[in-house]
Amino acid sequence: MNKLGQLWNKLRSSLWFVPVLMVTCAVALAASIIEIDTRLNREPFITWPRLFGAGAEGSRGMLSAIASSMITVAGVTFSITIVALSLASSQYTPRILRSFMRDRTNQIVLGFFVGIFAYCLVVLRTIRGKEEGSFIPQLAVAFGFVLALIGIGVLILFIHHIASSIQASNVISSAAAETIKAVGKLFPTELGEEADEIEEDEYEYESSIKWEAIPALKTGYIQGVDTEEMLRFAEKHGVVLRMEHGIGEFVVKDSPLASLSIKSSPNDKLVGELNGIYSISRNRTVEQDAMFGITQIVDIALKALSTGINDTTTALTCVDYLGAILAELADRRIETRCRTSGGRLSVIARGPSFAGLVSASFDQIRLNAMGNVAMLTRILGTIETIAGRTKNGHRRSILLQHVHLIVAAADRSVNLSYDRDQVRESVERALARLDENPQDHGLSLTRKDVEQWH
Repeated sequence: MNKLGQLWNKLRSSLWFVPVLMVTCAVALAASIIEIDTRLNREPFITWPRLFGAGAEGSRGMLSAIASSMITVAGVTFSITIVALSLASSQYTPRILRSFMRDRTNQIVLGFFVGIFAYCLVVLRTIRGKEEGSFIPQLAVAFGFVLALIGIGVLILFIHHIASSIQASNVISSAAAETIKAVGKLFPTELGEEADEIEEDEYEYESSIKWEAIPALKTGYIQGVDTEEMLRFAEKHGVVLRMEHGIGEFVVKDSPLASLSIKSSPNDKLVGELNGIYSISRNRTVEQDAMFGITQIVDIALKALSTGINDTTTALTCVDYLGAILAELADRRIETRCRTSGGRLSVIARGPSFAGLVSASFDQIRLNAMGNVAMLTRILGTIETIAGRTKNGHRRSILLQHVHLIVAAADRSVNLSYDRDQVRESVERALARLDENPQDHGLSLTRKDVEQWH
């Protein structure tokens, strides 16, 4: 992600950027229509007096009423947005607030009302009575009336949108859609050419190099890395760059950010140039951090499973969308660490693995769903879906391990034979999808069987 892309993501995540653009457009629109008014033939305005026949005082009164009402509605809109943010934060997770701030509908609605206010102000200052030279921009005044009518519809649309956007299913699906979009861009990562033959001996290779640590110049979360610039950096200085922290990880100022295969100590210019490749801020973003998208949905599930809320349905929805994300990841290459450029090893990256992403999705939910048969069977069903998307033996073994973990959880927490039978049936289906013979694993859900698996 380059600097321009990072700046754009920050702007589109703010509540002020789109409204400022719309206010600017409204002012330009008002000035343009007024200019057109000065050049138009006045005859049509006289022909249609009931449509364009307002005098100076009447025009001022109408535009003043529209302006005052629009700025009031804009304040109400902002208040509703803040209340919605507060409710979403307390009911789901504070990490979804950024999604609400990025919501384009909220930004456009707020900008629309403030834009009408600005439009009316610009038109108001051009109206002149007889004692002042008698100029009434009839077309601009009429268009202000039209904007006010449209504003009523926009307000109704906004109320509907807010009511829909704070529903659990919409919050979860929005987070999942953003994560799936990021997955499509991130995996496989485009950090030079893949170097499988080097990767096989990467740990031996790393231990043979004398590494010089490059300190971080600021504290925060790594939001993204300009991968193309990282390769150019390695080529320019003739070094191998090893990432010490991956995207989404927290880095402390003056701690190692990356290491270089150089013999001399790095100078300040080199340190500054390398730090410029990284984007470090106070919070995480999804654009280059798919793990953060998964974390948001897991947090919602954990809040739903808490004793204070006890909303199993919402937690089940979270598992469904986590399955959709992992199914998208199942046939993508994400573990490769070494990248080459021109046949030479340039970067040793640090990123997520399929095992880590699956564990991040299911481990905490499984631990908080002890005794909840609906949750345990839904996770098994999700694993069954993911297994159908990959033929990779290693990844299927990871999924098999999580089947075993769920059986172990059920063995400790599910007591009724009826409930244990439901778990057993789900386990059988998951094992069958993984091309495993259920008889080889034992499904009595006894402590002895679990110990045999491990």
